[in-house]
Amino acid sequence: MTFVAFFYNKLLIWLPYSYRIHKMLISVIIPTYNEGEFLPEVIRRVEETPYNKEIIVIDDGSTDVTREFLQKMERGLIKVVTHKENMGKGAAVRSGIAVASGDIIIIQDADLEYDPKDYPVLLEPIMQGKADVVYGSRFLGGPHRVLLFWHSIGNSLLTLISNMFTDLNLTDMETGYKAFRKEVLRAIAIESARFGFEPEITAKVARKKFRIYEVPISYYGRNYEEGKKITWKDGVKAIFTVIKYNLFCR
Repeated sequence: MTFVAFFYNKLLIWLPYSYRIHKMLISVIIPTYNEGEFLPEVIRRVEETPYNKEIIVIDDGSTDVTREFLQKMERGLIKVVTHKENMGKGAAVRSGIAVASGDIIIIQDADLEYDPKDYPVLLEPIMQGKADVVYGSRFLGGPHRVLLFWHSIGNSLLTLISNMFTDLNLTDMETGYKAFRKEVLRAIAIESARFGFEPEITAKVARKKFRIYEVPISYYGRNYEEGKKITWKDGVKAIFTVIKYNLFCR
């Protein structure tokens, strides 16, 4: 980081919160795969958030109407990155980070399970200079749809195993809502192509001693009939990913 950039970041901390929030650029990365039904509404909600922002949509090899829709949408602050074939969430996030220019980067799923109205809660610890990374937890008391008991048990188990290795006390390691200072993601090489992104990034930010906050968010989960994609097989792979990046890939 240059001296000018370092001084600018320090200055922002002392400025009023309302001023900082309008001056800093927010990059919203939206990985999407066959979410053409929900993507227009997700983009609309992100556009309505009161921030200086850019929206980066990564079409991860969709075979539905997603590509056709994005060809019409690419304009102004919306950047579109296209994968010729499905490579996975981690690969899509990598592609988004490569073209992001914001001071803060938010990962936004394209399925409407997470509401952009929670951005103020998610961004505040970083804006106030207290955090480098913020996790939006589905289990800290925010409103959420009552659904899928065994899925929630699986999430809790994965978080517990991750916490045992990282020595963190997260309640929701697998959350799809994460915000990062740009410098954090520039300092980390993301290797996982698919849903292993969540445990990998957690292991690496913990190892580098970045300041991590967790805040409550709302959650509108889907069942499998409604299009939920992650399965128990991804959970098993996530356990191996936790072990890999905490013990063997240091």
